[in-house]
Amino acid sequence: MKLITAVIKPIRLESICSELEKAGFSGVTATEVQGRGAQGGRTEYYRGQEFSVMFRNKIRLELLVSEPDLERALEIIVSTAKTGQDGEIGDGKVWVTSLEQIIRVRTGETGEAAI
Repeated sequence: MKLITAVIKPIRLESICSELEKAGFSGVTATEVQGRGAQGGRTEYYRGQEFSVMFRNKIRLELLVSEPDLERALEIIVSTAKTGQDGEIGDGKVWVTSLEQIIRVRTGETGEAAI
């Protein structure tokens, strides 16, 4: 069992969730987060005053998958998160974590049955 975590641009959320659902992945958690990577901060203006914004708004997706479904889910997330043909700075990051145990609270199911 694996946990896929992806930090993506907010504008890509709907399309990623739609593609995952088409492929049979129904359980996704999305959280609004702020992050900073290669694109760094930026300067903005408000009522004539200049100020620096160090972090950008992002979405953190979390998806539990069984080992056989891992590569398919990763391909969907990475290909759909990419903006433009070659991607852009700030498109995000995806990482995979191994899980020891999963428990569905409602039914008490464990392991892959709980996914």
